[in-house]
Amino acid sequence: MKNEKKTDLTILNFDNNEAQESMDFTINIVPLSVNEAWQGRRYKTDRYKLYEKELLYRLPAKELPKPPYKVHFEFGINPLMDWDNPIKPLQDILQKKYGFNDRDVLMAVVEKKPVKRGQEYINATISAF
Repeated sequence: MKNEKKTDLTILNFDNNEAQESMDFTINIVPLSVNEAWQGRRYKTDRYKLYEKELLYRLPAKELPKPPYKVHFEFGINPLMDWDNPIKPLQDILQKKYGFNDRDVLMAVVEKKPVKRGQEYINATISAF
């Protein structure tokens, strides 16, 4: 999958709506930085609200395996963006979509893949730990 061209939405390992051993997806979207997500400490920015709405719409309607979890995030982002900036916004949106608590994530691997503007993406796997 490393050399394949990313499509708008790629979902792997799903035949039905039952919980699976893992959940893989790729969404071509510019990952939102935590700096762009919040106004002060309490208010979501308009950009975050739009990002959240877009991801909630585009994420697959599937069930997660039972906790605890391990996650693998791959962010195709601007080379100047910090590797960890897009984690919290994505994780919060995933929690909202799938109803899990991030305290149940016991292992995480995060990869930053520098890409040119217009080629940004998120690839994620959530699996049982």
